[in-house]
Amino acid sequence: MRVDADVLFTDDGKVLTAAGVASGIDLCLHLVRRDHGSAAANRVARLCVVPPWREGGQAQSIDRPVPEPTTATTSDTRQWALAQLHRPIALAELARHARMGVRTFSRRFRAEVGMTPGQWIARQRVEYARRLLETTDLPVDSVAAEAGFGTAASLRQHWTTAIGVSPTAYRQTFRTTMSTAPTS
Repeated sequence: MRVDADVLFTDDGKVLTAAGVASGIDLCLHLVRRDHGSAAANRVARLCVVPPWREGGQAQSIDRPVPEPTTATTSDTRQWALAQLHRPIALAELARHARMGVRTFSRRFRAEVGMTPGQWIARQRVEYARRLLETTDLPVDSVAAEAGFGTAASLRQHWTTAIGVSPTAYRQTFRTTMSTAPTS
């Protein structure tokens, strides 16, 4: 076995090694990905609050579920909006769905979620696009349309700001298939 100082871990078939503790996590995720697929490895990584694959310079991918509707007054509207991500959603439409005025809705939304409705919708669209990139072979243009960005350029702009790499680079990194993963 040769030492490769440029990688976090190596899989030489029978012998697997990692560069250190954090790289050991990368190696464990590689084993999960190899044995159970990318979706399982990505889920494990999110539960551990680590990126599913590191090459450097990319943002961690953390699930941000909608808060439970225990006391939140805009939670039903947030759930409804998640099903509407494929199309434009105006603030007035969100307020109308919540049966509130725009100013009241905006104030309550921000108090409950910690960001404006527009920021939240953009984040949810990025999360939906992330799931599509990880689990489908849709072209980036189709992912952009399905997630409500309209164009691939708009998706790339929002995506790169939020994640730090292009959608195509993300897909290549996080959608490792059994055929592209190292084998023993």
